[in-house]
Amino acid sequence: MAAPVLMIQGTASSAGKSLLVTALCRIFHQDGLRVAPFKAQNMANNSFVTPDGLELGRAQAVQAEAAGVAPRVEMNPILLKPEAHYRSQLVVLGRPRGTIGGGDFLQRKVELWPIVATALDRLRALFDLVVIEGAGSPAEINLRAGDIVNMRVACYAQAPVLLVGDIDRGGVFAHLVGTLQLLDAEERALVRGLVINKFRGAAELLQPGLDWLRVYTGVPVLGVVPWLEDARIADEDAVVLEHTRSTAPATLDIVVPKLPHVANFDDLDPLIAEPDVSVRWVERPEEFGAPDLVVLPGSKATASDLGWLQATGLAERVVVHARAGGAVIGVCGGFQMLGVALHDPERVESETEHVPGLGLLPVETWFACEKATHQVRAVVADARGLLEGAADVAITGYEIHMGATETPTPALRILSRSGRSCDVPDGAIDDSGLVFGTYIHGLFDNDALRTVLLANLARRKGRERAATGQGWSREAAYDRLAAHVRAALDMRALYSLIEQQR
Repeated sequence: MAAPVLMIQGTASSAGKSLLVTALCRIFHQDGLRVAPFKAQNMANNSFVTPDGLELGRAQAVQAEAAGVAPRVEMNPILLKPEAHYRSQLVVLGRPRGTIGGGDFLQRKVELWPIVATALDRLRALFDLVVIEGAGSPAEINLRAGDIVNMRVACYAQAPVLLVGDIDRGGVFAHLVGTLQLLDAEERALVRGLVINKFRGAAELLQPGLDWLRVYTGVPVLGVVPWLEDARIADEDAVVLEHTRSTAPATLDIVVPKLPHVANFDDLDPLIAEPDVSVRWVERPEEFGAPDLVVLPGSKATASDLGWLQATGLAERVVVHARAGGAVIGVCGGFQMLGVALHDPERVESETEHVPGLGLLPVETWFACEKATHQVRAVVADARGLLEGAADVAITGYEIHMGATETPTPALRILSRSGRSCDVPDGAIDDSGLVFGTYIHGLFDNDALRTVLLANLARRKGRERAATGQGWSREAAYDRLAAHVRAALDMRALYSLIEQQR
């Protein structure tokens, strides 16, 4: 018998669907169910790698982690990774299937739907419950004909749907009512509950509106979820960075250029969680300041983002900073930018065959069609400068890149890829030890390495760090989120929706 399902859809993008699914996965896991997340189609440059080396959206990997299960590619069978020039890389069941434009994708959806349905069926055969996430809004009239992620999934699975509205944006009652009215009768019948998310204020002031909403729509309001400050859960896409505010420098000030095609920006989350560290995303040279560290993050369009870095003047600030003895770390695409040159003879990433890099590391990168996707184990190979005191420190993380970089001065050595032993040089470090790069995402999640690195930065300015990263714990963040949402939702009603499917 197929496992029951519960679906979360929203009235708009960024209504909080991903966080609510994460919370529900944790709640049901806490209650003893083997639960899996599912999102048919994701569009995001934040991605992750399964233990068997397949790629899926980062949000579904986070949801799986909250559910206490390993991520599987069936949890996100279709992934679109936006690139430059209004195109996206299409990833199907964890493997790249080329690059497509928006019009191409509408045509491809016909052949992709059976893959979506099969992936969901597979999860329902393996788990006790599947919590499904929609994308954007189910009421986008221009997109409904080719829908493979919202109401088509709900109708296929006969999933009870919770419709979520973001009250922080304003107009939540109109958003909920308007969405319901734009659905077909069959689709509207599947909406079994309404949820108001991101509420700030006194609950009693909202109650008359909730009563009206229930009477007018005939759909019960199953919860009002208060605003949760500093959730510390990896976000699905870079929209969240639009609301990131710079904070006054604490012991350490870290600057991160906000690249147009930034990828896997949750690499920075462990640094953001450090109580004595300020992480500032910057877009203009005048915001740069005098940081203790610059981090160049990952990118889905490295050559294009490097061009943006140069055009804005930020590239010059990074180079001047490094040549004056400042510290710089590049991760994945950021590592590639730090090199002497990027070569793309097959036009994998851009229309330019050769692009000069920042010249801060003695490496060159060649792009190729084959994509490296691995979970990895590694060790520090060159413990100088920023890595002093980290000799042989163990590191776990993951690789997602389409470039190969020749390096005469590796910073790390990879000892295992996708569970198979190896000995592969990774990254590079300059003569000073203050500029290094790596292909390994999740670098700062490694407590021992992060603690050494931040301590070395602090000593460079004559300080000793008291903080040791005790505030960073994904598990604690999942539990906090789950408690917050459990208290806000009518869990008895949700379990009733689940039991009706047995």
